[in-house]
Amino acid sequence: MNMNERTADYRVIEGEASRLDATDSARRVLRNTYMLLSATLGFSAVVAGASVAFGWPHPGLILTLIGFYGLLFAIHKYQDSAAAVGLTFALTGFMGLTIGPIISHYLNLPNGGQTVMMAMGGTAVVFLTLSGMALNSKRDFTGMGSFLTVGMVVVILASLVGIFFPMPLLSLVISAAMVLLMSGMILFETSNIVRGGETNYVLATVSLFVSIYNLFLSLLQLLGIFGNDD
Repeated sequence: MNMNERTADYRVIEGEASRLDATDSARRVLRNTYMLLSATLGFSAVVAGASVAFGWPHPGLILTLIGFYGLLFAIHKYQDSAAAVGLTFALTGFMGLTIGPIISHYLNLPNGGQTVMMAMGGTAVVFLTLSGMALNSKRDFTGMGSFLTVGMVVVILASLVGIFFPMPLLSLVISAAMVLLMSGMILFETSNIVRGGETNYVLATVSLFVSIYNLFLSLLQLLGIFGNDD
């Protein structure tokens, strides 16, 4: 075996070792993400349940935006420290606090309990189905990033219009669009973890949690709209 052949063999071995290391790293990130996601979903559900049980009022749009983006900024700032985990629980608990009054509103409607349960079940089915697709498919879903970004900008602008000019049809379209966009975000983020694009499990957890939160809220709004039509 000549020197060139040996060098080529060494490169193949090094490349294979690098690929295996990347795969193991992605698996660790995925495992840690799902563990933290499960814990934060449970914590958020407890806070939301307490909010419903004790009738806590909604903090309002301004405080919600300040709390959400303030905690999100802190998580990104301390993403590589242990404080990021605590801040993640603070963020998800705060989001549970904000959704509690919304759930209470739907529970007070006719068939409200059924509407909430259907939204929860639908969210679980969508998340598990899309996660399984991203984990088992050979297709790379990270290319959806640009499309999802543009879609979110359009929805945000439409939501601002809806604040000043409330229209039932616009609310329906926005909720339906959010369901599609959040489904896409679940595919995108899970695929990004699997392929090694996301190496921070805290940031991955926050991204998936926000997608699940918005997916549930959008399904709740859609089911509520159709339920009121009956």
